Amino acid sequence: MDQNVKLFRTRVKIGNWNQERYLEEEAMKNYLEKKVRGDLITQREDSLKRQILKPVSLSVTNDGRLHFGDVVMLMNVGAETRERSAVSINADIYSVRTGPAPSIQAPCGVSAGRVRPVHEPLSSLPVLMAVPRDQHYIFDQKFALKTTSGFAGGFYLTSDIQTFQKCAQMSRLQEVSLEAGNSSLSWWKLAHFDPRERLEHEGQPVPANEKVLIVHCKTNQALAALGHQVLWTTYGKEYEVTAHTFFDSHKAEQDENHWIVCTSDAAGNKLELVSNTQASADNTDSTQMT
Repeated sequence: MDQNVKLFRTRVKIGNWNQERYLEEEAMKNYLEKKVRGDLITQREDSLKRQILKPVSLSVTNDGRLHFGDVVMLMNVGAETRERSAVSINADIYSVRTGPAPSIQAPCGVSAGRVRPVHEPLSSLPVLMAVPRDQHYIFDQKFALKTTSGFAGGFYLTSDIQTFQKCAQMSRLQEVSLEAGNSSLSWWKLAHFDPRERLEHEGQPVPANEKVLIVHCKTNQALAALGHQVLWTTYGKEYEVTAHTFFDSHKAEQDENHWIVCTSDAAGNKLELVSNTQASADNTDSTQMT
């Protein structure tokens, strides 16, 4: 038989055409159902970015000091090889609960994102403890850091001793994450960034918008932003956040551990104060070096 002879016309359906058509209809039906629920990957990503990037108002500091209950932003001062960056929620589309009131599921990661001068922080971490609200916070006093309620979930910044099963993703150092419950693993304290002046500041109120160390109480490791460990997140490239103290040759903590607890000023300059604080910190460093 000649192989070029056509035994069927093009209109004749051969093979598993009915099964293929059924599978295509099922796939289209599932797609439309996900679209109505908002479960498509593009919809989840857009919703996540819209909620996470929503502006948050920082607490106004009238006396220049930190108080319990303040809404603040944790900003790493940066260095030549690392930009200034703020602690933010590192959530992906699979950690978001959908529905009428979408929210993030715990546990959730954190990272250090680039500070945007014209926006307010990606997330805020108010200082909470069982003390009267608005009371001054003093150096070496235990406190907990909690995300704002609503979409952010009201989670606590938590860390624990590193193990083979539980450690930071890139550096393999002590992991820092957001957990639903408050425990001793969620307790932190602030210390003066200069070890030569640390004893003099013990028991003194902590000024806002100045460099400090954020130390984990249980492990005594300082919060750090790692410029050489870059994470690819939904929001772009960000730095890994871990709990690890980096010392220089003089046994002083390095800039990876230097943070500024940012608030708004009474004039309402918002994050414009961050630029002023950074310039002041740079001048202070120059003076100490000379």
